[in-house]
Amino acid sequence: MKQFQLNDFPNVKGSRVSLRQIMDADIPDLIEISFYDAVQAETVEQAAEMQARIDRDYLDGNSIHWGIVDNVTHQIVGTCGYYRGLDRGEGELGCVLLPQYYGQGYMTDGMSLAIDFGLNTMRLKRIWAATSQENSPAMKLLERLHFVKTADLSDGEIEYELIQTK
Repeated sequence: MKQFQLNDFPNVKGSRVSLRQIMDADIPDLIEISFYDAVQAETVEQAAEMQARIDRDYLDGNSIHWGIVDNVTHQIVGTCGYYRGLDRGEGELGCVLLPQYYGQGYMTDGMSLAIDFGLNTMRLKRIWAATSQENSPAMKLLERLHFVKTADLSDGEIEYELIQTK
């Protein structure tokens, strides 16, 4: 079941940040946060190959991956998106932030936009996230966004699920 229109990549505008499609020109700035299947890119070429795979996953209806853009500077500060579960009307939400933007609220704003899009546009029935037990900033972010811990996973990760407040 595809959750979004394939011909029109959904850009989402917020007051401070926006979510937009990652373009080829963005890739050199994103090498340090370019991942695919938990493998990090080491070169521009690897990052471009990973982005091409991410783009194919989007076209297949399996994921959606946005750049988080500061609306004032127009710089991408991080990425977020839904990477698994869309075929079941669910979504695993993931995110990564460039280190120079840590602690400035960008990820809270970007993830809030992604959650709203997931619930109201994609009509996801469930949103979850996983993070390492050592990643306390990610755990605090998820809790701030109304996720609650649901499981300790065998690989040293913790799973969280969004609790919808009405």
